[in-house]
Parts: sequence; C-alpha cells; structure tokens
Amino acid sequence: MKILRSISELSELPGPVTLSIGVFDGVHLGHRAVLQGALDDAKESGGTAVALTFDPHPAKVLRPDRAPRLLTSTPHKARIIEGLGFPYLLIVKFDELFAQQAPAIFIRQLAEACHPLRKICVGEEWAFGFQRSGNVELLRTLGAEFGFSVSETPAVRSGGEFVSSTRIRRAVEQGDLDEARTLLGRDFTVLGTVEQGDQLGRKIGFPTANLRAHNEQFPPDGVYAVRVQVDSANLPGVANIGFRPTVAGAAAERKLEVHIFDFEGDLYGRDLDVDFISFLRGEQKFSGLDALKAQIAVDASTARQILQAR
Repeated sequence: MKILRSISELSELPGPVTLSIGVFDGVHLGHRAVLQGALDDAKESGGTAVALTFDPHPAKVLRPDRAPRLLTSTPHKARIIEGLGFPYLLIVKFDELFAQQAPAIFIRQLAEACHPLRKICVGEEWAFGFQRSGNVELLRTLGAEFGFSVSETPAVRSGGEFVSSTRIRRAVEQGDLDEARTLLGRDFTVLGTVEQGDQLGRKIGFPTANLRAHNEQFPPDGVYAVRVQVDSANLPGVANIGFRPTVAGAAAERKLEVHIFDFEGDLYGRDLDVDFISFLRGEQKFSGLDALKAQIAVDASTARQILQAR
C-alpha cells in the first residue's frame, strides 16, 4: 500500500477514484463497513479505492484536554487498512488551519484532484469541516455539483448498541477482551517498537522484547496470552503489562514486555503487532527472582495451552 501525504497526489492515481473518509480509530466493524464500500465500488468501476484519514486525531487539536486515548496510532491504522486490501491511504494533516476550513473547500480540493472522483463513502451522520458544519446532506449537494455520488453506510450494531471507538476503549480499559474482539472484528492489538531493555528476562531464561507502544489505550496491568506478528509469521507468546514490582524500584515506568515462545533472532528497532488473546493473571510482586521465574514458567505453560486450543 502506498501512503499519500497530500490531496494533490490523488491526481497521480488512475481514475475513477472512490474515497472512503473517516478517522477510523481502531478500524472496527463500523469502519470496516465504510471502507469495504469503497473497495467494492472501485472493483465494480475498475477504478482506484483510496482510504482517507487524518493525523493527528482531530480531538487532539480541537479539544486536547479531553482527547480520547487512541486505539490505533496512524502507523498502526495504516497496517490494518493495508490488510483490508487498499492500494492507497491518504493521510491528511489535521491542524488548526485545517480545522478552520469551510467544508466545501475540502471536498472541492478532493474533487478537483481526482480524475475523476466517482464516489465518497462515509459513515452514518458523518460531519466535517469548520465546527462540524458539513454533513452528508451537504456532501450530496456538492456531489451533484462536482459529479460524484455519496454512500452513507449505516452504523453497525452489536449487542443492541452501536459499535464505536468509545465503546471499544471502555471494553479494553476494563479488560473485556471478548467484547473488544467482537466490536473490532479481530483481536485487540498493540503496535510497538522493540527497544533495548535490561535483559533480565534473558538472564532468567525468558528473553523478552521490550516495546515502546504506539497505542494509548491499554488493557489492565497483568499477564496475557498473546500472538505476535513477526514478518509474515504469527507467533505464540506471553506478555506482561505493568511496573515489574519484583525487579523495578519505586520510580519504575509502565512497560509492555513480550516473550515469544521458541524464538531466536534480533528484533531491536522493529515494529511488532501484539494480539491480546486472553488475560492470565494480575501483576504481582514476588519474593525474588526464583519465585518470579517459577511463575513465568507457569504463565508460559498456561498461555501455550490457551493458544493451542484456540
């Protein structure tokens, strides 16, 4: 998938172009319905499907004191959207200047850049532009002017409620991985970059990858059975989120560490997707390294059984 950073780059793509527009934090079932609409339309027309999203999340600019914790950073979101089959992702910079822009200007720029713009796919009651003054009705009016159609995808429901990023954040925060999995249509995943650690895990026989996570929303501290995406492989493992009270001092930072079963190799500097499958236990302080090592062995055995059964 090719990443586009400016609207003008749309002019380089073979038309007709179908756009799917949204913030898409989490790329949940509702988002996927909107995105799939663009893929289906492009296949039907023989044109090009483009997903369009914004960076940073608009709330980070418009209401930074109340901005939600992200389920997916922009690089993480891009990985997931690529997996859906999109050939292009346009990432529009969202800043104060863009936020002040009249909605019609944004749509005109898109229409004039594409050769031609065939359709725009959005979610139900989508709003855009200065003070969210643009809506689907305005989008249809602009479509009539510029020659594109509009697809408004109905909101997706699950368990009698709408699927939303807010609902998923709440489920993840509460440790309800089953609920998060249902709403996402996939396992909840954290993307992180492997950094140099203190190599304590290696010393006690359980080497770990220490990840600087891109996500902002985490499940509760504790130990989890996980699967880790390394290149094209999806490898089983066990992860710990927390402050490592047995070995770290009072000033410890919250960390995500992953032990990948039977893996040998250098992962430093690489981005890894960690799929959270099942919660095993809460974080706890042990009497020493021997007790910690014994418990990790138990955790690893339990995780292997869960992952094999799944």
